[in-house]
Amino acid sequence: MIMAGDFRKGVTVEIDGVVWSISDFQHVKPGKGAAFVRTKLKNVMTGAVLERTFSPTDKYPLAHIETKDMEYLYSDGELYYFMDVETYEQIPLNFEQVEDAIDFIKENDQVKMRFYKGSAFSVEAPNFVELKVTQTEPGFKGDTATGTTKPAVLETGYHIAVPLFVNEGDTIRIDTRTGEYMSRV
Repeated sequence: MIMAGDFRKGVTVEIDGVVWSISDFQHVKPGKGAAFVRTKLKNVMTGAVLERTFSPTDKYPLAHIETKDMEYLYSDGELYYFMDVETYEQIPLNFEQVEDAIDFIKENDQVKMRFYKGSAFSVEAPNFVELKVTQTEPGFKGDTATGTTKPAVLETGYHIAVPLFVNEGDTIRIDTRTGEYMSRV
């Protein structure tokens, strides 16, 4: 059990039979009245976001989320197939379960899959990935100092803004948490 006064980012709790991840919290002590905790919760199964306030003394059970290393195999158009690297068991997931990571992973990439009570509910790409630029306008020598960007398409189909000196065929490093260009490899 965890008290609402001890909520922190990333903690997963079970409230009314639903598992929520705390994405933001704030302890509020108004001049009049009792203190409270204002939170922003994300449903780990559906992705729905909810803002709610709690009394600091409210108690909720912690939800234990299991994380496994998996390998992305392929997509058949509707489902995305992942393989457990230890047991070789294959798990199919739908787009809603992989939408946060699928833009940054390609076949045979390692990912972290999250489970609650044996059911997979989300996939996390590594924090940094290296992908090849498949489509962009040509770069010009000397276009390194301005800081302006141009659109590019990566091998996964993801659209990103890159500096002017990046060319088709270049491999770039991307921060998957923000979806932004980091550097050329």
